Amino acid sequence: TEDANTHPLLAHLGPEPLTPAFDAAYLYAQCQRRSAAIKQVIMDAQTVVGVGNIYASESLFHAGIRPATAARRLSRPACARLVAAIKQVLTAAIAAGGSSLRDFVHSSGELGYFQLQTKVYDRAGLPCKTCATAIRRIVQGQRASFYCPVCQR
Repeated sequence: TEDANTHPLLAHLGPEPLTPAFDAAYLYAQCQRRSAAIKQVIMDAQTVVGVGNIYASESLFHAGIRPATAARRLSRPACARLVAAIKQVLTAAIAAGGSSLRDFVHSSGELGYFQLQTKVYDRAGLPCKTCATAIRRIVQGQRASFYCPVCQR
């Protein structure tokens, strides 16, 4: 049997976010090579797999980073905060059964409930749960991004 990480269909993918391979040093090195916005970088499966739109917006909020920030501008401490936030958000999402938006349900027919815990995702115009400033919505790469202009600098 071959190692899944060396299989031609998987070799180009980044690490799983909840493994030790996804750490601050790794993310910092990836960011230094990229001029794209950090949200697009962390949603790119070549950087890290499994960080979708909801989880990217929420992780960036928890790390205090605006989604449009150029990846190469992130400091090592910012990358450490972001890695910790991604791991925290994904762990919470798994515990909540994922996110059910529109028609998603588990194979058992049950809904996921993480969307009830979001701080910024799909909350444009509503007050930030931390500082009460209105959450803003921008479009990046044809995807909606949500952020707090005060909490995320």
